[in-house]
Amino acid sequence: MNRLTKGFLLGAAGLTAAMGVAAPAQAKPVKYVFMMIGDGMAMPQRNAAALYLANLEGEGLKPGVMPLTMDNLPVQGMATTYSANAVITDSAAAATALASGHKTNSGVINMDAEGKVKYAPISKLAHDKGYRVGIVSSVSIDHATPAGYYAQVEKRSKYYAISTQLLDSGFEYFAGGAVKEPTGKKKDQANFYDLAKTKGYTVTQSRDAFAALKPGAKKVFAENPVHADGNALPYAMDAGKDSISLAEFTQKGIDLLQGGKFFMMVEGGKIDWSCHANDPGASIGDTVAFDRAVKVVYDFYKKHPNETLIIVTGDHETGGLSIGFAGTKYGNAIKALQGQKSSYIAFGEKFAALRKAKPELVFDDVLPLIKETYGLDVAALAPYEADMLKAAFAESLLPEDQRDAKNPQKYLLYGEYDPLAMTLNHLVSHKAGLAWTTYSHTGVPVPVSAVGKGAEAFAGFYDNTDIAKKTMKAMGL
Repeated sequence: MNRLTKGFLLGAAGLTAAMGVAAPAQAKPVKYVFMMIGDGMAMPQRNAAALYLANLEGEGLKPGVMPLTMDNLPVQGMATTYSANAVITDSAAAATALASGHKTNSGVINMDAEGKVKYAPISKLAHDKGYRVGIVSSVSIDHATPAGYYAQVEKRSKYYAISTQLLDSGFEYFAGGAVKEPTGKKKDQANFYDLAKTKGYTVTQSRDAFAALKPGAKKVFAENPVHADGNALPYAMDAGKDSISLAEFTQKGIDLLQGGKFFMMVEGGKIDWSCHANDPGASIGDTVAFDRAVKVVYDFYKKHPNETLIIVTGDHETGGLSIGFAGTKYGNAIKALQGQKSSYIAFGEKFAALRKAKPELVFDDVLPLIKETYGLDVAALAPYEADMLKAAFAESLLPEDQRDAKNPQKYLLYGEYDPLAMTLNHLVSHKAGLAWTTYSHTGVPVPVSAVGKGAEAFAGFYDNTDIAKKTMKAMGL
C-alpha cells in the first residue's frame, strides 16, 4: 500500500469517527469450517472425473456434463501455487501456504526457508480460540499436506518428529492413513501408538472399533485397518469392504466434533500419487472418492447454511494431465477407462506374484492379467502398441539395478515406475483421449470452490497464501 492510499484510508477513518458514524460491525465468525484439499488436483483431474461419470451409461459421448459436487458450488475462483523458491511447488510448501498464509521453500512445513521462524497454521490458531479440530487424509497422516495443519519442521521427511507434534497438538480428531515411522527411522524411539494413549487419544485400527466411536470421545486417532502403499488408504478402485473410505472418515469427524465450533481439513492425497504414476483410472477413482467427502460436508452445510464455510481446492496439479491426445485428435473416448478395474499398484502386486510363481515368464503369460486389470486385448492393438508393451515387459524383467532409470530416454518412457505398468497406464490413457506430460507436479493454477458464510471472498484470482488469510478472516482469527 503506498503512502497516498494509506493516508486516504486513515483520513477517511478519522473523518468517520469525527462525524460520530459507527464503523461497520464485524461479521460474526463462521462456526463450522471445512478445508477440502485434493492433493495434485487441478481442473484436468476434476474435468476427467466429471466426464467419466457423465458417460458411465448410454451410447456416445456426452460432453459438458459436470456432476461433481465441488463443481456445483456457487463461488468459483483460481489460485496460484508457486513456492518461495520454485515455480513448481511441492506439497510441503503448498500446505504451508494454505494453512499458515506464508510462502516457504519446497520441502519445508510451516517454517521460513532457513528453518528458523515458525508459522502457526490456521488450525492451531482456531484451536487456541476454542474450535475443535479434525485432520483427515487418505495418505499417511504424517504426510506433507496433513502435517501442514499441525507440524512445524524444516524437512518434510522428519516423519517421527511430525508424528510427535501431531500428539502435542491436542487436536480432537485425526483419521485416515497410519504413520510412516511409528518408532523413528532407526526404530529406536518410543512407539507412537503408546505415546498416543498416554496423551489421551483413543486409537482405533479396525472397522468395528471405528464404527463404535460415539460423540463424547475427547481425542481420537482413527487409523484405516488396511495399509496400502506408504501406509495410505488403498486406491478407491482397489478398496475392499474392510477399508474405510475418505467420506466415512469425514462423516465420523463431523459426528465427533459437533457440540461446538470446529475446523476440519480433509485431504484426498492419492489423487496426487495416482497422477505421479500417470494412472488414469486411479486418478479418477480417487477424485470421485474425494468428491464424495465433499458431498458429506455439503450435506452438513445444507443443515447449517448460515454457520458453515466450505472451501475446496488443490495444492498443485500433478502429472500434467490433459483432456486430449494427439492420437485421438479432437475425439475423446473416456469410456475406454471403464475397462480398467484396478490401479497400477494392484497390477504390480499381481505381476510380481506371477513372476514369482513362474520364473521363466514370457509375454503371453501376462496377457490375461493385462486384460483383467486394464481391459486391453493385446491382440487387438496396433502393432506399434504391442511392440511398446513387449519392450516394456522385457525392461520389467530386468533387475532394478540394470534398468538404467537415469537414462533420459528410459525416464521419459517409464519415470521411476515399473516399465510395463507405466506403459499400460499411458496406453489406456491414450485410448481414452487423455495424455500426461510429467511424473512430477506442474505450475498451473488450481481452482477454488466455496459455499457458505464468507464464501464470496474466494471468487476471483489470487495466491494460495490468500486462501489461508481469507479463511482466517472468516473465522475471526
